[in-house]
Amino acid sequence: MTLEERIMEDLKTAMKAKDQAAMRGIRAIKAALLLAKTDGSGDAMTPEREIKILQKLVKQRKESLEIYVQQNRADLAQVEQEEIAIIEQYLPKQMDEAELEAALRPIIQEVGATSAKDMGKVMAAASKALAGKADGKMISAVVKKLLE
Repeated sequence: MTLEERIMEDLKTAMKAKDQAAMRGIRAIKAALLLAKTDGSGDAMTPEREIKILQKLVKQRKESLEIYVQQNRADLAQVEQEEIAIIEQYLPKQMDEAELEAALRPIIQEVGATSAKDMGKVMAAASKALAGKADGKMISAVVKKLLE
């Protein structure tokens, strides 16, 4: 079952259950996928591209969530949290810090990085290798820690 088929089935289920949070999150995913398919780039909808789109949706919502929390808008923050939870269900399991550290050590050795000056090289290799498995901010923080 493709992501698009899974989204359609889950949307039907959410509509039958009258689950407003799930309907909002799933509709956002559906809209983003449709927009990507019809953007005129000619790129095929691969699982990797789908993951990037979902990660972008989560990132946007996390940024909005931070702003809403700073402005004491609990009502809007709650909506963003609900949508993040729904969208993350469709992403692969994210690595925790220990798993990420274990995955980054061989990449650092492979690139030959010895100091913080080599962070760009490590980040380029790590971003490709860990696409969809870890957030860019988390990868950056762990790389910094390992290169110190």
